[in-house]
Amino acid sequence: MRRRDFIVAGSAIIWPLGARAQPAEQMRRIGVLMNVAADHPEGQPAVAAFQQALQQLGWSDGRNVRFEIRWGENDVDRDRKYAAELVAFAPDVILAAGTIGVTALQRVTRTVPIVFVRVADPIGAGIVDTLARPGGNVTGFMNYEYSLSGKWLEVLKQIEPQLTRAAVIRDAANPAGIAQFGAIRTTASSLGVDVSPIDFRDAGDMEHAIANFARSPNGGLIVTPAAGSSAHIALIVTLAERYKLPAVYSERFIAANGGLISYGPEGLNQFRRAADYVDRILKGGKLAELPVQAPTKFELVINLKTAKALGLTLPPSVLAQANEVIE
Repeated sequence: MRRRDFIVAGSAIIWPLGARAQPAEQMRRIGVLMNVAADHPEGQPAVAAFQQALQQLGWSDGRNVRFEIRWGENDVDRDRKYAAELVAFAPDVILAAGTIGVTALQRVTRTVPIVFVRVADPIGAGIVDTLARPGGNVTGFMNYEYSLSGKWLEVLKQIEPQLTRAAVIRDAANPAGIAQFGAIRTTASSLGVDVSPIDFRDAGDMEHAIANFARSPNGGLIVTPAAGSSAHIALIVTLAERYKLPAVYSERFIAANGGLISYGPEGLNQFRRAADYVDRILKGGKLAELPVQAPTKFELVINLKTAKALGLTLPPSVLAQANEVIE
């Protein structure tokens, strides 16, 4: 064999071996347990915001990370089933939205790191020991401090000064629903408003309760973000308009879809912030060094079309506070 042929042949053998010797990037696994349905207006955008923030930090779906997503819809049985499935997936970390989903995961694992979003009272729900030092395998981002719950009633009183009664639509099975009502009742005493809870099992209960409440004048609705109400938002918006009840909600998408007014944390910001915690954990950071954080961005959204349908003239002072006015 000529020397030149030998070198070429040798190169053909050595090059593939060298290529094979390059270490492949490790594939990491992230579980996601959402507290809404897959077709919820803010469901897919929230997951997309989380994934996009992770991509900016170097985690690309299919290249070095794989996602396993479940949509629990704040249903206790469904969340328990999906929690078990996600832990069996052997994830490096799980993103969990909502109190019910987080507690379902804690029943299954005390070792897999869990980063939560949309949890109102992580201490009261027994999810963490303290905000500064969560302890265990869970940390994340609160969506409300309970003092915010009183703000809903304040806004309602501002848009309808004649308000003397408010019904608080909540899920009594959710710890957050109980505590939010307590905070609203504390604020109510200083505003001269009588508040009462509306607890329900299904749409029929909801319709009957709101119809009964509307029989007396000067009433309004506070629709808390607790689990049960989210499944009936469209019905609540319809009933509020039918009975001419001013109503305040916690999420922007509701005001954008016919609700009168919403006030709460900016919807996707928590998911972007959660991506930073997940990134730190995947890179070896200690969960114990990641404190629970409160929301940093809030938005007030007003739907003027709905206000007109209800016969309300909103004070300029309220309109001036709005981050967004829908006409």
